[in-house]
Amino acid sequence: MIPKPGYSDYRCIPNQSFFLHILHPFPMYRSHLNNELRKEHLDTEVTLSGWVHRRRDHGGLIFIDLRDRYGLTQVVFDPEHNKNTHVVAEQLRSEYVITIKGKVRQRPDGQTNENHETGEIEVIVNEVTILNESKTPPFEIDQDKHVGEEHRLKYRYLDLRRDRMKSNILLRAEVTTFIRNYMVDNGFVEVETPMLVKGTPEGSREYLVPARLYHGNFYVLPQSPQQMKQLLMVAGFDKYFQIARCFRDEDQRGDRQPEFTQLDLEMSFVEQEDVMKLNEGLAIALAKKFMPSTPIQEEPFPVLSFHDSMNRYGSDKPDVRFDMELTDITELVKDCDFKVFSGAESVKALKIENYADKPRSYFETKLTDYAKDHGAKGLAYIMYMEDGPKAPILKFLGDDLVAKITEATGAKTGDVVFFAADEWSIACEVLGALRKRIAKEENRVPTDKVAFCWVNDFPMFEVSKETGAVGAMHHPFTRPKKGHEEMVLTDPMNALSNGYDLVMNGNEIGGGSIRIHERELQNNIFKALKVAPEDIESRFGHMLEAFEYGAPPHGGIAWGLDRLVMIFANEPNIREVIAFPKDQKAKDLMFGAPSPMPADQVAEAGVEIIKED
Repeated sequence: MIPKPGYSDYRCIPNQSFFLHILHPFPMYRSHLNNELRKEHLDTEVTLSGWVHRRRDHGGLIFIDLRDRYGLTQVVFDPEHNKNTHVVAEQLRSEYVITIKGKVRQRPDGQTNENHETGEIEVIVNEVTILNESKTPPFEIDQDKHVGEEHRLKYRYLDLRRDRMKSNILLRAEVTTFIRNYMVDNGFVEVETPMLVKGTPEGSREYLVPARLYHGNFYVLPQSPQQMKQLLMVAGFDKYFQIARCFRDEDQRGDRQPEFTQLDLEMSFVEQEDVMKLNEGLAIALAKKFMPSTPIQEEPFPVLSFHDSMNRYGSDKPDVRFDMELTDITELVKDCDFKVFSGAESVKALKIENYADKPRSYFETKLTDYAKDHGAKGLAYIMYMEDGPKAPILKFLGDDLVAKITEATGAKTGDVVFFAADEWSIACEVLGALRKRIAKEENRVPTDKVAFCWVNDFPMFEVSKETGAVGAMHHPFTRPKKGHEEMVLTDPMNALSNGYDLVMNGNEIGGGSIRIHERELQNNIFKALKVAPEDIESRFGHMLEAFEYGAPPHGGIAWGLDRLVMIFANEPNIREVIAFPKDQKAKDLMFGAPSPMPADQVAEAGVEIIKED
């Protein structure tokens, strides 16, 4: 008797057709998958099904590359062997779905294809059935040609047939399975948390779901399972994880979607180092599995404080595969005659080696505009030419100060030094963005290694550039760093958090923290965020009450699964690794969503639509 396959069996069975043979002991549609047949199958009668990938008419003989998810098999229609099947083959076109029956034979000498697993054999067809015809596809499936994204998203079910997208989705499935096995092997319990939850804003807009049975009330789709996973720690589950769906109603860009997936985990009786150690182990295992030819730059991963990371790299998610670090020259220039420098809170310098051959017009247009897009008022620079430093700002600095700047930055002939003078965060961010752009344009980012690092000691709070309101830098459940608990009320903008981010090649792939588990401290955070007492109770009363029933110390992290797979697949944005993504305006072009709903259904939900002007 064949044992019933379970989940644990699946991950150790090498032959994917194992299940097919269990489910279809007398298969009508296929005896083998299209990647299976080899020379050892010669003279075997087989049944294959799939899509017509390519059709080639060689003056009598018709060759079809038959495709399924697993691979390709070449099938041959020969009028001398079977006239009826050849007549049908003349009707076949790209993407028709067919079933064939035939005999496996060896390909003639010189016609083998080493690029295909089945490249040594072909199947001479005895019977063929057209299961479904296909209109001419709006773009070619069998070639990796450029197709506009709008077109690809409208016909996503066709786009997913192409090798690139199929590989990405299969990679995603493999990554998810690997993570799930890793977590289970480390004693974690997978728990599903609800999709319909209470609205407790954590920083981004929430998607509202009208409650039909309770007019005027709403559920929201969760931005993350943050509160639920903390409550699971209060419940005593100790180690939780979930491949969680999350939703945020926010403006889109290349690495964001209104719905996304994260690896969510939480642990009890841990400190920051415990969470980081476990996740570092997972990161190393993933990199070795899915980037086996790319060595990890440094183990254990370096740990940078937020301020150190910003000061050195101009980013809280630094790409540490290359140097090009920032230099602080605030003290050097504080008394100079150049008011842009002397009047600034912070002045940062970025040296770019062997860059002085670029035209000044490029610095003063493209790079200056780019700096302004990142908050700068302008972009100053010094070019180190054969006959000495050159720059419009030299007349304001003087030879002595230029010499000191040269020494501080280590600039030499052929280099360029860029400057940003502003608030500390803006000065850092401007040059950090410039650092990444130039490194990418000049091919100075090593691709032969993968670099991880941790960033910790983030500020507890930040001021919104749009509204001026104080908000939590991570979320309001993050624990202050030890010794900073009182500062959340007395000196909140200098309080540091017990938070940590995992960075990979300049991408934040995970963010987490040790959480608050005491009612009083959690209440103080809400006070620091200016949440009214009645709102604290109505929005977070369930959390505060839970902390009064023996909540253990706990902490966790969430990984951006889409972003992680994007890196492994070497894709430019996460839409390329999501089966059915939204476009950059959060629209589903295939389904045509969002869309109007029938008036009676809207009224039944207790919703009134106000038309926009």
